[in-house]
Amino acid sequence: MTVAIALLAGMAGQSLAYHLRLPGIVILILFGVLLGPDGLRIVDPSSLGGGLHVIVGFAIAVILFEAGMSLEWKQLRVEPPTIRRLVTLGAVVTWIGASLAAKWLMGWDTRLAVLFGSLVIVTGPTVVSPLLRRIRVRRNLQTILEAESVFIDAIGAIIAVVAFDAVFSTAGGGILAAAVNVVTRLGIGVLAGVVGGGVMVLLLRSRRLIPAGMEKVFTLTLAWGTFQAGNALSPDSGILAVIVAGILVTNVAQETTRAVRESKEQLSVMLVGLLFVLLAAQVRLSEVTALGTRGIAMVAALMFIVRPLCVLSCTVSSGISGREKAFLSWIAPRGIVAASVATLFYEGMRARGVEGGEAARGLVFLVITSTVLVQGLSGSMVAGWLGVRRPRGQGYVILGGNPLAVELARALKSGGEESVLIDANPSLCGEVEAKGFRVLHGNALDERIMKRAEIESRRAVISLLPNDGVNLLFARRAVDEYRADRVYVAMHGGAIKPAHISEIRGRVLFGSAADVDQWASRLGRGEALVELWNFAGVPDARANPTMPVPKEARANVMPIAIARGATVRPIDDRYEPKKGDVVTWLLFSRKEDDARAWLRARGWVRDSSS
Repeated sequence: MTVAIALLAGMAGQSLAYHLRLPGIVILILFGVLLGPDGLRIVDPSSLGGGLHVIVGFAIAVILFEAGMSLEWKQLRVEPPTIRRLVTLGAVVTWIGASLAAKWLMGWDTRLAVLFGSLVIVTGPTVVSPLLRRIRVRRNLQTILEAESVFIDAIGAIIAVVAFDAVFSTAGGGILAAAVNVVTRLGIGVLAGVVGGGVMVLLLRSRRLIPAGMEKVFTLTLAWGTFQAGNALSPDSGILAVIVAGILVTNVAQETTRAVRESKEQLSVMLVGLLFVLLAAQVRLSEVTALGTRGIAMVAALMFIVRPLCVLSCTVSSGISGREKAFLSWIAPRGIVAASVATLFYEGMRARGVEGGEAARGLVFLVITSTVLVQGLSGSMVAGWLGVRRPRGQGYVILGGNPLAVELARALKSGGEESVLIDANPSLCGEVEAKGFRVLHGNALDERIMKRAEIESRRAVISLLPNDGVNLLFARRAVDEYRADRVYVAMHGGAIKPAHISEIRGRVLFGSAADVDQWASRLGRGEALVELWNFAGVPDARANPTMPVPKEARANVMPIAIARGATVRPIDDRYEPKKGDVVTWLLFSRKEDDARAWLRARGWVRDSSS
């Protein structure tokens, strides 16, 4: 019952946070406290006994495996020195800075201060990635922060556990032994991840070994196995192992992992909710309130002193601007790994009869809540103030590399609107690139392709394939997952109706059903003329110039773009001609006389520059 209620509360909390536009973790922690022993006493993590550690381990394995799958080598190569320094030198700077702050501000002894410092090294993809999706910062900053959040979770967790062992070990060995221990565990984690990820790649690429439809379950099982194997070889190396396995799988077996990634994302959302509710329910309010003003001062020191020092020391000679450094200094919310390791430390210290575990755990949860709330709510404002947000409303994303899509991109370009085209056909991509347009080769429904297209910052998304279903699915994902401002969907008059497009707040491209294959083929064979026509007004009251073009005329003419003033945009089902409009029309060359006569009868005058 504890697990069931925590799951329900986790999903309810994330749904509520979405509608309130608040960081999800803040709501989850509040739900955990409300339902826990200090609240309604409905969720009692202690009733799980040793099962809590199994649940936490399983959840972290899945969450970090999915986080690893979100990282691409192409993105990581953009800022490799900065990322490398943040997860190495930055970890040390944060550890030392947080430890000193805890000793001076909290008055803790060196041992407890060092342990706390190791706990707040991490940030975490569970908090950083959702935050960046809302803020939409420059691509280089997003890559740096996402990569740091993934790798620092593994490195920080290993450092924390080694520090705990060193502090309470009677064997001695000093700093050198601890450093060797950290490097050894990191190496074992990488090795276990390469082996586990390699096995996943081989199985995913084989059509015979894994039954169709079972790829997701097999991958989930192997991720969990990789995590446990890493931990068995060396304690806490499993975290790095699943991250490395995720990176390997997504970059080597690209064509087979889309469905796997989608299922892991949904499972990660569920598990994040479960974990934060359970872990927050373990924390007593008295642990946090007992910290008083010193706890608030400690959080401020981490945010305004330690993090900026970390960023400045890691971005020397990096080419990153001062404004970008300021933004990197502001964004460092702590996440699930900090919470879980803090709970582990508390239980370990209580078992040894050592005091201070409650205070350390309470301060970690105060840091998590404060950083997520403050940075989550202010991140967008700070990014705007610093001028590091990606500009919105620029250019189009066009699904399709056929000649019709290229002609539409050319019409939009005449108005200063750049387009990026997406197609899975390599030969078409080559032709599009040769014509001077940017093109992405791959499955348009692949998360990485959609991210590279930067849909969230575009003026609109255009689905222009001969397949109605794929067009609608792509547009729906662009709206639901990437908050596309506007979508245009080509409709062929089959199973997809205008009502289906209206459901996603989309518009019917070209104003009505259009035979994409036919017009693309005509353009490819030189049988379609591209002409500009001005609307001068209706010469005959019986003529109807409004869109859509009547069905009997669609075989000969089709409007694709309209220029009104300095703006050029695609034709859609909401377009109504006004005097002065300049529309790009396609005319069937074998019926060009009939097509032009039809246009003239409806108040259109051919542009002299056409």
